Amino acid sequence: MLSRIAESLFWIGRYLERADDTARILDVQMQVLIEDPGMDERTSCEQLLSVMGVEGYTGNPNRWMMLDLLAHNPDSPVSIAAAIGAARESSRRARETLSTDIWAAINTTWRGLSTARAMRPPDMFNWVRNRTAMISGIADSTMSRDDGWHFYMLGRSIERVDMTARLLSTAALASGPQVAWPTTLRACGAYESFIRAYRGIEADRQAAEFLLLDRWFPRSIVSSLAEAERALGNLAASGQRSGFSDEAQRLLGRARTELEYRPLADIVFDLPVEMERLQRSCAAASDAVSARYFAESEVHTWRGGVMI
Repeated sequence: MLSRIAESLFWIGRYLERADDTARILDVQMQVLIEDPGMDERTSCEQLLSVMGVEGYTGNPNRWMMLDLLAHNPDSPVSIAAAIGAARESSRRARETLSTDIWAAINTTWRGLSTARAMRPPDMFNWVRNRTAMISGIADSTMSRDDGWHFYMLGRSIERVDMTARLLSTAALASGPQVAWPTTLRACGAYESFIRAYRGIEADRQAAEFLLLDRWFPRSIVSSLAEAERALGNLAASGQRSGFSDEAQRLLGRARTELEYRPLADIVFDLPVEMERLQRSCAAASDAVSARYFAESEVHTWRGGVMI
């Protein structure tokens, strides 16, 4: 597969997952701000902006600034609008390998952003989640399970690990864990699955364990890391008898085993630091994928709608 096509498919998976996860995070954050009048809005918004990597903004953070920077503003590199725009640009570059249905769904989503911005925030978030879910379903039913599919799944899985780690950091830093952990579970779409798994028991430790280590829940960190490893294994297919020649596979495998085989108490004790370390592993793995598979690509990576 041409490195240009492979890179585009990898970033399509990442950008669509980023838009979906950002919509989930914002939806829950806005609900909490409305339902808990005692919450310090400035602190809560500052915390979320920090976790999402937003820096250099001016003024006191509030829900409207948060919505602009993380949802509506296409010039903000972490916004939903920027992620969808970047996914559309990557799709345009890989147009010859995508089915007509996938291209039409992504392009229609991008064209619908102007209408979505005029919606009430909950309606916009629901619209984004529905559109990304539809695109994911179309990809699942129309893409051959070849290298293109594996690059798409690899990008999506790495992004999911990164975003879930950011959510866990937010929950660990929150002053009100009785609100933070249910909020985090809902942001991951995990609340109902968690309640069934733990027979209705809601506790911080169990919530952290579920989102970190549950192998059956597709948005848990361990499950997403395993999915990324499988994609890399399918791409390598080298039959190597020992070790790993793929640096990305080694990095992700080490991150997964460090989570699975360490005592949960050790991880939860300083969760923000552990999640920051995991984000660094994801960034290093992404760089390793680019170095191995995309070195000859002439495609510039789109970050926040800006070609670099």
